Amino acid sequence: MNRRRAYEDDGDFYGERNKKRRRVSENQEMEERLETLILRVGENSTSSLESNLEGLVSVLESDLGNFRSKILRILSDCPIKMPEKCTIYSTMVGLMNAKNYNFGGEFVEYMVKTFKDSLKQCQWDAARYALRFLADLVNCHVISTNSLLQLLDSMVDAANEDNVPQVRRDWYVFAVLSTLPWVGRELYEKKESALENLLVRIEVFLNKRTKKHHNALRVWSVDAPHPQEEYLDCLWAQIRKLRQDNWTEKHIPRPYLAFDSVLCEALQHNIPVIHPPPHQDSFEYPMPWVVYRMFDYTDCPPGPILPGAHSIERFLIEEHLHSIIEMHRWERKDCAIHLLMLPYKDKIPLEYCIVEVIFAELFHMPTPRYLEICYGSILIELCKQQPSKMPQVLAQATEILFMRIDSMNTSCFDRFVNWFSYHLSNFQFRWSWDDWDSCLLLENEHPRPKFIQEVLLKCLRFSYHDRFKEMMPEGYAKLIPKPPVPHYKYSMEGAASLPGTATAHKLVVAIRQKCNAEDVLNELNDLPNSRDASDTDMAEAPFNPLKIDVFVQTLLNLGSKSFSHSFAAISKFHAVFKALAETEEAQICILHNMFELWVDHQQMMVVIVDKLLKVQIVECSAVATWVFSKEMVGEFTKMYLWEILHLTIKKMNQHVTKLSREMNEAKEKLARTVESSSSESEDEAASPNAQKRRKNTEGSGEKPTEEQVERMEEKLEAAYVDQKRLFLIIFQRFIMILSEHLVKCDTDGRDYDTDWYRWTIGRLQQVFMMHHEQVQKYSSTLESLLFTSDLDPHILDVFHQFTALRA
Repeated sequence: MNRRRAYEDDGDFYGERNKKRRRVSENQEMEERLETLILRVGENSTSSLESNLEGLVSVLESDLGNFRSKILRILSDCPIKMPEKCTIYSTMVGLMNAKNYNFGGEFVEYMVKTFKDSLKQCQWDAARYALRFLADLVNCHVISTNSLLQLLDSMVDAANEDNVPQVRRDWYVFAVLSTLPWVGRELYEKKESALENLLVRIEVFLNKRTKKHHNALRVWSVDAPHPQEEYLDCLWAQIRKLRQDNWTEKHIPRPYLAFDSVLCEALQHNIPVIHPPPHQDSFEYPMPWVVYRMFDYTDCPPGPILPGAHSIERFLIEEHLHSIIEMHRWERKDCAIHLLMLPYKDKIPLEYCIVEVIFAELFHMPTPRYLEICYGSILIELCKQQPSKMPQVLAQATEILFMRIDSMNTSCFDRFVNWFSYHLSNFQFRWSWDDWDSCLLLENEHPRPKFIQEVLLKCLRFSYHDRFKEMMPEGYAKLIPKPPVPHYKYSMEGAASLPGTATAHKLVVAIRQKCNAEDVLNELNDLPNSRDASDTDMAEAPFNPLKIDVFVQTLLNLGSKSFSHSFAAISKFHAVFKALAETEEAQICILHNMFELWVDHQQMMVVIVDKLLKVQIVECSAVATWVFSKEMVGEFTKMYLWEILHLTIKKMNQHVTKLSREMNEAKEKLARTVESSSSESEDEAASPNAQKRRKNTEGSGEKPTEEQVERMEEKLEAAYVDQKRLFLIIFQRFIMILSEHLVKCDTDGRDYDTDWYRWTIGRLQQVFMMHHEQVQKYSSTLESLLFTSDLDPHILDVFHQFTALRA
């Protein structure tokens, strides 16, 4: 039989199906077209914004019958995902509400649901943008002023709840205050007394709140020339200034003013009573921050004037720039273009605002929002996009930062070093070093010479040593790093008298002849153990330091040509490392020998320690103990040592996170398996395909047993113990060395506030800040064991500032 003929009679069926396909694709195309129109409204166009809005509203109104839910969803998403276009979308909704009251009611319900869902899901930025949009709908006569005031009052009620974290209360007040620039004028004209009552309640709250966290979040420890204000205090001062100006500002575009005659005729809707969701222990709230200030109007050239620190325009400009960075951070070129195209750019010194905001992000405490290199790449792109202005502004900013570096937070010092070295590497390392000559008269531990030295060390990672010898002025010779070459002691002068030299030379020959791990161990077995006679208490777990010395120095020297050579050597003789590094003390000995060999090559030390941790030759606790050992005293204030410590902590944190994720996934799989087994046993009699379905389910993935899950729980518990031990070692060592310094200064009658003390207390604070999420879990343990009330107040204050971040 002809197979084609069998289907010929079904032509009508296929024709009907093709029609359905066309209808689906047409609907899909229409939905995409509507979405594009809504998303792009207000962007570059030959027509005016008002005519575009009128045209788009007509299109949406005609399509409401077919695409109502789609239009509702897009219109509620846009002001949250593009908050800078909030007033455009509120005008659009206002015009639609004037034409179709029922749609306006549906939209308000949808927006309220979005707001409530954002609060429940701890999406705090989305909730704040949704609240702002609801407030702006008052300006468009969509929502009544009374119902908005009721909502704002309920938010302030949430801020006055008892027994909840201060960060929760702070967020609710911040959300209300940051909404008032949009709707303050309308409330002032129609409900002045209610608005004043709201502000009085907020002022009472602000006067009562504690700010123990403030010092931990400051970029600089002094307030000259610009105060380092806590974010709520700064915003409150800006709102008070706005109130003095009768709630008029000059930055927010308000397209709805052109349609006032249409909008004022529309009927308004009431927001239903909204009760913020009660606090739960699982909720995480935004942490407080300090408002970063670098410039004022005196720093800018003649032309547009920079708004004052307490003008609401400064807040609005900065928030707009922050949102552009958030939206376009993945593509630096787009980000730079959008930053330079900020509306009202002709009315402000835009380049100064952009640079200040980017450095505010880079220096944000406790950690920047995004990778540090993100900000560096955006600044480079800005210099390319605007070569006539941006490089000069950036050079001026660098000069300001350098002159104020004496009081800069240690974490921000590191970020400044990382950014500046990266920036120089993209501009042929050119800089007017002669302008900083005065720092050469200062002690090496002073922040200014130390900054230059650390920058050159970082630049060395991007270039080669001879270039810096040629490039730097002669006076900077003492700050130029030494050549990054290995110091192999078994080939130096006087090496013949060292006990392991003969074995080291044999080992070199053996490794070059492709020997295996067993051959290496046999060569090392002849070396005497100096600890056997003297350290009788080490009988339980003895190790031979000479074996480690000869092996580590020889192997790493042979692999010194590149990182890859070193990694290959470590991987090939992994078994030897494991045999020699059975105890923590032996692991510290390995690290010490690596340091002796590579003392002048900081990057090599960083990557080798990372590799040793990755292949589990050394444990995290051994690295922490080594960092605080007496042998490393001379390196203690150098950046690379803390880079090593932080990568060690991160390795431990990643290990715990991985085990936790695997255990949760296994528990979920086990629960699903048990559930499916019980449901299948019930349905087996009724369903003849139950056994087949069960086989398919079993084949979809390996199901863990209860014993496996228990073992995973034990591994996770052990990892938590190791993590807690690591933090206890680190903080205990900090307390010991700082207490020793403070007691000695007190006994000798000297000032304790030395450069060394400021670096060390800064590093303690840095550990708290960089790993705040993990350290927070052990804060009660730390308080009971280490940070007790009898500790010196200078050290204890750092701990209290940290705990106040999420109090």
